[in-house]
Amino acid sequence: MLETLPVKLIVGTVLGFLSGLGIGGGSLLIIWLTAVMGMDPSSARSINLLFFIPGAVIAICFRRRQGDIHWDKVLPPAIAGCIAAGIFSGVAMKLDTDIIKKVFGVILIGAGVREVLWKRKT
Repeated sequence: MLETLPVKLIVGTVLGFLSGLGIGGGSLLIIWLTAVMGMDPSSARSINLLFFIPGAVIAICFRRRQGDIHWDKVLPPAIAGCIAAGIFSGVAMKLDTDIIKKVFGVILIGAGVREVLWKRKT
């Protein structure tokens, strides 16, 4: 039942809605694909990247119209991020996935601790 087209469309719609809010529907998509659909994590991550692209383009169009995007501040890190993603995607294929998981876990824990302890200046 969970693999029928209507269910997939509903899940895609809900995750697209969450992505539009900036909640991170792509992360939930990976959980859905691996836990519910039984897909291997590598394929799920690849599909997540494809899921992200159209949503990101649409969000950029809306944010640009609202004047929220400051290109002079965005382009340098965006270009550097694209270059690093290209380089390290190739490097990651040669590394042990256990190491990558542990590094990512430490980064997530660090980000969580920072969010809990950091106070925004007003």
